[in-house]
Amino acid sequence: MEGSSGLDAAIESLLNTEKQCRLAGDVAGTRKAAVDIVELCFKDAAWKTLNDQIVVLSKRRGQLKQAITAVVQKAMEYIDVTPDVETRIELIKTLSSVAAGKIYVEIERARLIKRLAKIKEEQGKIDEAAEIMQEVAVETFGSMAKTEKLAFILEQVRLCLDRQDYVRAQILSRKISPRVFDADTSKDKKKPKEGDNMVQEAPADVPSLLELKRIYYELMIRYYSHNNDYLEICRCYKSIYEIPSIKEDPAKWTPILRKICWFLVLAPHDPMQSSLLNATLEDKNLSEIPNFRLLLKQVVTMEVIQWTKLWEFFKDEYENEKNLLGGALGTKAAEDLKLRIIEHNILVVSKYYSRITLKRLADLLCLSLQRRRSISRTW
Repeated sequence: MEGSSGLDAAIESLLNTEKQCRLAGDVAGTRKAAVDIVELCFKDAAWKTLNDQIVVLSKRRGQLKQAITAVVQKAMEYIDVTPDVETRIELIKTLSSVAAGKIYVEIERARLIKRLAKIKEEQGKIDEAAEIMQEVAVETFGSMAKTEKLAFILEQVRLCLDRQDYVRAQILSRKISPRVFDADTSKDKKKPKEGDNMVQEAPADVPSLLELKRIYYELMIRYYSHNNDYLEICRCYKSIYEIPSIKEDPAKWTPILRKICWFLVLAPHDPMQSSLLNATLEDKNLSEIPNFRLLLKQVVTMEVIQWTKLWEFFKDEYENEKNLLGGALGTKAAEDLKLRIIEHNILVVSKYYSRITLKRLADLLCLSLQRRRSISRTW
Protein backbone atom coordinates (compact mmCIF):
# COMPACT_ATOMS: atom_id res chain seq x y z
CA MET A 1 0.00 0.00 0.00
CA GLU A 2 1.21 3.49 -0.86
CA GLY A 3 2.64 5.33 2.13
CA SER A 4 2.65 2.14 4.32
CA SER A 5 5.09 1.99 7.20
CA GLY A 6 6.64 -1.20 5.74
CA LEU A 7 7.47 0.56 2.48
CA ASP A 8 8.81 3.62 4.29
CA ALA A 9 11.06 1.47 6.45
CA ALA A 10 12.39 -0.46 3.45
CA ILE A 11 13.09 2.77 1.55
CA GLU A 12 14.85 4.27 4.58
CA SER A 13 17.08 1.20 4.85
CA LEU A 14 17.96 1.34 1.15
CA LEU A 15 18.66 5.08 1.36
CA ASN A 16 21.18 4.40 4.13
CA THR A 17 22.80 1.69 2.00
CA GLU A 18 22.87 4.06 -0.98
CA LYS A 19 24.52 6.76 1.13
CA GLN A 20 27.24 4.42 2.41
CA CYS A 21 28.03 3.16 -1.09
CA ARG A 22 28.02 6.70 -2.55
CA LEU A 23 30.39 8.04 0.13
CA ALA A 24 32.67 5.05 -0.41
CA GLY A 25 32.70 5.66 -4.19
CA ASP A 26 31.06 2.29 -4.85
CA VAL A 27 29.38 2.94 -8.23
CA ALA A 28 27.78 -0.50 -8.60
CA GLY A 29 26.47 -0.51 -5.03
CA THR A 30 25.05 3.02 -5.28
CA ARG A 31 23.34 2.22 -8.57
CA LYS A 32 21.84 -1.02 -7.22
CA ALA A 33 20.48 0.60 -4.06
CA ALA A 34 18.90 3.45 -6.06
CA VAL A 35 17.31 1.05 -8.56
CA ASP A 36 16.04 -1.17 -5.72
CA ILE A 37 14.17 1.81 -4.26
CA VAL A 38 12.51 2.47 -7.63
CA GLU A 39 11.56 -1.20 -8.04
CA LEU A 40 10.21 -1.34 -4.48
CA CYS A 41 7.89 1.63 -5.09
CA PHE A 42 6.68 0.09 -8.35
CA LYS A 43 5.94 -3.32 -6.81
CA ASP A 44 3.94 -1.55 -4.10
CA ALA A 45 2.09 0.55 -6.76
CA ALA A 46 3.18 3.63 -4.78
CA TRP A 47 3.30 6.04 -7.73
CA LYS A 48 3.46 9.25 -5.68
CA THR A 49 6.23 7.81 -3.51
CA LEU A 50 8.04 6.70 -6.69
CA ASN A 51 8.01 10.28 -8.03
CA ASP A 52 9.19 11.64 -4.67
CA GLN A 53 12.04 9.12 -4.38
CA ILE A 54 13.24 9.78 -7.93
CA VAL A 55 13.62 13.46 -7.03
CA VAL A 56 15.22 12.65 -3.65
CA LEU A 57 17.78 10.31 -5.19
CA SER A 58 18.71 12.81 -7.92
CA LYS A 59 19.29 15.60 -5.38
CA ARG A 60 21.44 13.74 -2.88
CA ARG A 61 24.81 15.39 -2.31
CA GLY A 62 27.43 14.25 -4.82
CA GLN A 63 25.05 11.79 -6.43
CA LEU A 64 26.77 9.68 -9.08
CA LYS A 65 25.63 10.17 -12.65
CA GLN A 66 25.56 6.39 -13.14
CA ALA A 67 22.96 6.12 -10.36
CA ILE A 68 20.79 8.89 -11.82
CA THR A 69 20.99 7.31 -15.28
CA ALA A 70 19.97 3.91 -13.89
CA VAL A 71 17.05 5.42 -11.93
CA VAL A 72 15.74 7.30 -14.96
CA GLN A 73 16.07 4.31 -17.28
CA LYS A 74 14.41 1.92 -14.81
CA ALA A 75 11.51 4.30 -14.09
CA MET A 76 10.95 4.81 -17.84
CA GLU A 77 10.12 1.09 -18.08
CA TYR A 78 7.07 1.71 -15.86
CA ILE A 79 5.50 4.49 -17.95
CA ASP A 80 3.37 2.12 -20.03
CA VAL A 81 1.99 0.30 -16.98
CA THR A 82 0.81 3.35 -15.04
CA PRO A 83 -2.85 3.03 -13.98
CA ASP A 84 -4.10 6.18 -15.71
CA VAL A 85 -3.08 9.08 -17.96
CA GLU A 86 -2.64 11.54 -15.09
CA THR A 87 -0.19 9.20 -13.30
CA ARG A 88 1.65 8.64 -16.58
CA ILE A 89 1.99 12.37 -17.22
CA GLU A 90 3.18 12.99 -13.65
CA LEU A 91 5.87 10.29 -13.92
CA ILE A 92 7.06 11.60 -17.31
CA LYS A 93 7.24 15.17 -15.95
CA THR A 94 9.18 14.03 -12.88
CA LEU A 95 11.72 12.10 -14.96
CA SER A 96 12.00 14.95 -17.48
CA SER A 97 12.65 17.44 -14.67
CA VAL A 98 15.36 15.20 -13.18
CA ALA A 99 17.01 14.71 -16.59
CA ALA A 100 16.90 18.41 -17.55
CA GLY A 101 20.37 19.92 -17.99
CA LYS A 102 22.18 16.58 -17.59
CA ILE A 103 24.05 15.58 -20.74
CA TYR A 104 24.36 11.94 -19.70
CA VAL A 105 20.54 11.50 -19.78
CA GLU A 106 19.74 13.94 -22.62
CA ILE A 107 18.55 11.15 -24.91
CA GLU A 108 16.24 9.79 -22.22
CA ARG A 109 14.81 13.29 -21.72
CA ALA A 110 14.18 13.67 -25.46
CA ARG A 111 12.29 10.36 -25.49
CA LEU A 112 10.26 11.43 -22.45
CA ILE A 113 9.37 14.76 -24.10
CA LYS A 114 8.27 12.95 -27.25
CA ARG A 115 6.00 10.64 -25.24
CA LEU A 116 4.50 13.55 -23.33
CA ALA A 117 3.83 15.41 -26.59
CA LYS A 118 2.09 12.33 -27.99
CA ILE A 119 -0.21 12.18 -24.96
CA LYS A 120 -1.04 15.88 -25.32
CA GLU A 121 -1.77 15.38 -29.03
CA GLU A 122 -4.09 12.46 -28.25
CA GLN A 123 -5.91 14.79 -25.87
CA GLY A 124 -6.39 17.24 -28.75
CA LYS A 125 -3.87 19.77 -27.39
CA ILE A 126 -1.86 20.23 -30.60
CA ASP A 127 -0.44 23.65 -29.65
CA GLU A 128 0.77 22.35 -26.30
CA ALA A 129 2.29 19.24 -27.90
CA ALA A 130 4.17 21.39 -30.43
CA GLU A 131 5.49 23.70 -27.71
CA ILE A 132 6.68 20.75 -25.61
CA MET A 133 8.55 19.18 -28.55
CA GLN A 134 10.36 22.43 -29.32
CA GLU A 135 12.00 22.40 -25.86
CA VAL A 136 14.58 19.90 -27.13
CA ALA A 137 17.25 20.47 -29.80
CA VAL A 138 18.32 16.90 -30.62
CA GLU A 139 20.64 18.01 -33.42
CA THR A 140 23.25 18.77 -30.72
CA PHE A 141 23.11 15.24 -29.24
CA GLY A 142 26.33 13.46 -30.20
CA SER A 143 25.33 10.05 -28.84
CA MET A 144 21.85 9.84 -30.39
CA ALA A 145 21.42 7.63 -33.46
CA LYS A 146 21.01 9.55 -36.72
CA THR A 147 17.65 7.98 -37.52
CA GLU A 148 16.28 8.85 -34.07
CA LYS A 149 17.42 12.47 -34.48
CA LEU A 150 15.73 12.70 -37.86
CA ALA A 151 12.52 11.12 -36.55
CA PHE A 152 12.41 13.59 -33.64
CA ILE A 153 12.93 16.66 -35.85
CA LEU A 154 10.34 15.41 -38.35
CA GLU A 155 7.86 15.04 -35.50
CA GLN A 156 8.58 18.66 -34.52
CA VAL A 157 7.92 19.74 -38.13
CA ARG A 158 4.70 17.70 -38.34
CA LEU A 159 3.26 19.24 -35.18
CA CYS A 160 4.07 22.75 -36.45
CA LEU A 161 2.29 21.99 -39.72
CA ASP A 162 -0.68 20.57 -37.80
CA ARG A 163 -1.01 23.87 -35.95
CA GLN A 164 -0.40 25.78 -39.24
CA ASP A 165 2.80 27.38 -37.93
CA TYR A 166 4.51 27.35 -41.33
CA VAL A 167 7.34 29.72 -40.39
CA ARG A 168 8.54 27.53 -37.51
CA ALA A 169 8.01 24.39 -39.59
CA GLN A 170 10.37 25.78 -42.23
CA ILE A 171 12.98 26.74 -39.62
CA LEU A 172 12.90 23.24 -38.11
CA SER A 173 12.97 21.52 -41.51
CA ARG A 174 16.19 23.35 -42.37
CA LYS A 175 17.94 21.41 -39.61
CA ILE A 176 17.77 18.43 -41.96
CA SER A 177 19.93 18.32 -45.07
CA PRO A 178 18.33 16.16 -47.80
CA ARG A 179 21.80 14.71 -48.44
CA VAL A 180 21.59 12.88 -45.10
CA PHE A 181 19.08 10.43 -46.62
CA ASP A 182 21.58 9.35 -49.27
CA ALA A 183 24.38 8.66 -46.80
CA ASP A 184 25.96 5.22 -46.54
CA THR A 185 24.22 3.68 -43.51
CA SER A 186 26.89 0.95 -43.23
CA LYS A 187 29.27 3.55 -41.78
CA ASP A 188 26.99 3.96 -38.76
CA LYS A 189 27.50 0.31 -37.83
CA LYS A 190 31.25 0.65 -37.38
CA LYS A 191 32.45 0.71 -33.80
CA PRO A 192 33.49 4.19 -32.66
CA LYS A 193 37.16 4.82 -32.12
CA GLU A 194 38.48 5.30 -28.62
CA GLY A 195 37.54 8.76 -27.38
CA ASP A 196 34.55 9.07 -29.72
CA ASN A 197 31.00 9.32 -28.39
CA MET A 198 29.27 5.95 -28.13
CA VAL A 199 26.26 6.25 -30.42
CA GLN A 200 23.21 4.55 -28.95
CA GLU A 201 21.04 2.30 -31.05
CA ALA A 202 17.73 3.78 -32.11
CA PRO A 203 14.58 2.28 -30.53
CA ALA A 204 12.77 -0.39 -32.55
CA ASP A 205 9.87 1.95 -33.37
CA VAL A 206 12.10 4.47 -35.19
CA PRO A 207 11.61 4.17 -38.99
CA SER A 208 14.47 3.28 -41.35
CA LEU A 209 16.42 6.01 -43.14
CA LEU A 210 14.52 5.52 -46.42
CA GLU A 211 11.17 5.59 -44.63
CA LEU A 212 12.25 8.82 -42.91
CA LYS A 213 13.14 10.20 -46.34
CA ARG A 214 9.58 9.56 -47.52
CA ILE A 215 8.13 11.16 -44.37
CA TYR A 216 10.42 14.20 -44.78
CA TYR A 217 9.33 14.88 -48.35
CA GLU A 218 5.65 14.29 -47.55
CA LEU A 219 5.93 16.92 -44.81
CA MET A 220 7.70 19.31 -47.20
CA ILE A 221 4.87 18.78 -49.71
CA ARG A 222 2.45 19.90 -47.00
CA TYR A 223 4.63 22.95 -46.35
CA TYR A 224 4.96 23.97 -50.02
CA SER A 225 1.25 23.32 -50.65
CA HIS A 226 0.16 26.15 -48.34
CA ASN A 227 1.54 28.74 -50.78
CA ASN A 228 1.12 26.65 -53.97
CA ASP A 229 4.85 26.33 -54.73
CA TYR A 230 4.24 23.79 -57.48
CA LEU A 231 7.84 23.34 -58.59
CA GLU A 232 9.06 22.50 -55.07
CA ILE A 233 6.10 20.13 -54.61
CA CYS A 234 7.12 18.43 -57.86
CA ARG A 235 10.73 18.11 -56.71
CA CYS A 236 9.55 16.53 -53.44
CA TYR A 237 7.48 13.97 -55.32
CA LYS A 238 10.47 13.33 -57.58
CA SER A 239 12.59 12.51 -54.51
CA ILE A 240 9.91 10.14 -53.19
CA TYR A 241 9.69 8.55 -56.65
CA GLU A 242 13.43 7.75 -56.54
CA ILE A 243 13.14 5.70 -53.31
CA PRO A 244 13.94 2.07 -54.35
CA SER A 245 10.94 0.50 -52.58
CA ILE A 246 8.62 2.85 -54.49
CA LYS A 247 10.35 2.74 -57.87
CA GLU A 248 10.25 -1.08 -57.87
CA ASP A 249 6.49 -1.27 -57.29
CA PRO A 250 4.20 0.00 -60.11
CA ALA A 251 1.29 0.30 -57.68
CA LYS A 252 3.35 2.82 -55.69
CA TRP A 253 5.20 4.73 -58.41
CA THR A 254 2.25 5.22 -60.78
CA PRO A 255 0.32 7.70 -58.57
CA ILE A 256 3.58 9.48 -57.69
CA LEU A 257 4.54 9.87 -61.35
CA ARG A 258 1.06 11.25 -62.11
CA LYS A 259 1.56 13.88 -59.43
CA ILE A 260 5.00 14.76 -60.80
CA CYS A 261 3.42 15.41 -64.20
CA TRP A 262 0.60 17.53 -62.82
CA PHE A 263 2.86 19.73 -60.73
CA LEU A 264 5.37 20.06 -63.57
CA VAL A 265 2.65 21.50 -65.77
CA LEU A 266 1.38 23.72 -62.95
CA ALA A 267 4.85 25.13 -62.20
CA PRO A 268 5.77 28.44 -63.91
CA HIS A 269 8.16 28.12 -66.82
CA ASP A 270 11.82 28.49 -65.81
CA PRO A 271 15.11 26.59 -66.43
CA MET A 272 14.57 24.20 -63.46
CA GLN A 273 11.01 23.41 -64.57
CA SER A 274 12.15 22.87 -68.15
CA SER A 275 14.97 20.58 -67.05
CA LEU A 276 12.68 18.46 -64.86
CA LEU A 277 10.06 18.31 -67.60
CA ASN A 278 12.52 16.97 -70.17
CA ALA A 279 14.01 14.51 -67.68
CA THR A 280 10.52 13.19 -66.87
CA LEU A 281 9.71 12.76 -70.57
CA GLU A 282 12.73 10.46 -70.87
CA ASP A 283 11.41 8.23 -68.05
CA LYS A 284 10.42 4.85 -69.50
CA ASN A 285 7.70 4.46 -66.88
CA LEU A 286 5.83 7.36 -68.45
CA SER A 287 4.74 5.04 -71.26
CA GLU A 288 2.54 3.27 -68.69
CA ILE A 289 0.43 6.43 -68.31
CA PRO A 290 0.14 7.62 -71.95
CA ASN A 291 -2.26 10.49 -71.20
CA PHE A 292 0.35 12.16 -69.04
CA ARG A 293 3.07 11.60 -71.60
CA LEU A 294 0.79 13.38 -74.07
CA LEU A 295 0.25 16.23 -71.59
CA LEU A 296 3.98 16.79 -71.11
CA LYS A 297 4.61 16.48 -74.86
CA GLN A 298 2.09 19.23 -75.55
CA VAL A 299 3.68 21.52 -72.98
CA VAL A 300 7.21 20.96 -74.28
CA THR A 301 6.29 21.30 -77.97
CA MET A 302 6.45 24.86 -79.31
CA GLU A 303 2.93 24.88 -80.66
CA VAL A 304 -0.15 26.78 -79.51
CA ILE A 305 -2.34 24.69 -77.19
CA GLN A 306 -6.10 25.12 -77.43
CA TRP A 307 -7.12 25.42 -73.79
CA THR A 308 -10.72 24.30 -74.32
CA LYS A 309 -9.66 21.10 -76.10
CA LEU A 310 -6.95 20.34 -73.55
CA TRP A 311 -9.29 20.85 -70.60
CA GLU A 312 -12.00 18.72 -72.20
CA PHE A 313 -9.51 15.90 -72.66
CA PHE A 314 -7.87 16.08 -69.21
CA LYS A 315 -10.78 17.23 -67.05
CA ASP A 316 -11.63 13.71 -65.85
CA GLU A 317 -7.97 12.97 -65.06
CA TYR A 318 -7.80 16.24 -63.17
CA GLU A 319 -10.93 15.44 -61.12
CA ASN A 320 -9.55 11.99 -60.26
CA GLU A 321 -6.25 13.47 -59.16
CA LYS A 322 -8.00 16.12 -57.10
CA ASN A 323 -9.73 13.39 -55.10
CA LEU A 324 -6.53 11.33 -54.76
CA LEU A 325 -4.57 14.31 -53.46
CA GLY A 326 -7.15 15.14 -50.84
CA GLY A 327 -7.96 18.54 -52.30
CA ALA A 328 -4.38 19.59 -53.15
CA LEU A 329 -5.58 20.18 -56.70
CA GLY A 330 -8.54 22.50 -56.25
CA THR A 331 -10.07 25.54 -57.88
CA LYS A 332 -6.84 27.53 -57.49
CA ALA A 333 -4.84 24.82 -59.27
CA ALA A 334 -7.36 24.71 -62.13
CA GLU A 335 -6.99 28.47 -62.61
CA ASP A 336 -3.20 28.18 -62.45
CA LEU A 337 -3.24 25.39 -65.01
CA LYS A 338 -5.06 27.67 -67.43
CA LEU A 339 -2.49 30.43 -66.75
CA ARG A 340 0.36 28.00 -67.46
CA ILE A 341 -1.19 27.14 -70.83
CA ILE A 342 -1.59 30.85 -71.60
CA GLU A 343 2.03 31.39 -70.56
CA HIS A 344 3.12 28.56 -72.88
CA ASN A 345 1.11 30.01 -75.76
CA ILE A 346 2.62 33.48 -75.28
CA LEU A 347 6.11 31.94 -75.46
CA VAL A 348 5.12 30.19 -78.70
CA VAL A 349 3.64 33.36 -80.17
CA SER A 350 6.75 35.37 -79.24
CA LYS A 351 8.86 32.85 -81.16
CA TYR A 352 6.85 33.05 -84.40
CA TYR A 353 5.57 36.65 -84.42
CA SER A 354 7.44 39.95 -84.32
CA ARG A 355 4.20 41.95 -84.57
CA ILE A 356 0.63 40.84 -83.85
CA THR A 357 -2.71 42.53 -83.16
CA LEU A 358 -4.39 42.11 -79.81
CA LYS A 359 -7.41 40.54 -81.47
CA ARG A 360 -5.31 37.89 -83.22
CA LEU A 361 -3.36 37.23 -80.02
CA ALA A 362 -6.61 36.90 -78.06
CA ASP A 363 -7.85 34.35 -80.62
CA LEU A 364 -4.67 32.29 -80.35
CA LEU A 365 -4.84 32.35 -76.54
CA CYS A 366 -8.58 31.56 -76.48
CA LEU A 367 -9.18 34.76 -74.49
CA SER A 368 -11.42 37.80 -74.78
CA LEU A 369 -9.69 41.12 -75.50
CA GLN A 370 -10.53 42.35 -72.01
CA ARG A 371 -9.02 39.24 -70.41
CA ARG A 372 -5.93 39.56 -72.62
CA ARG A 373 -5.38 43.16 -71.47
CA SER A 374 -5.69 42.17 -67.80
CA ILE A 375 -3.10 39.40 -68.25
CA SER A 376 -0.79 41.80 -70.09
CA ARG A 377 -0.94 44.19 -67.15
CA THR A 378 -0.17 41.29 -64.76
CA TRP A 379 2.90 40.27 -66.79
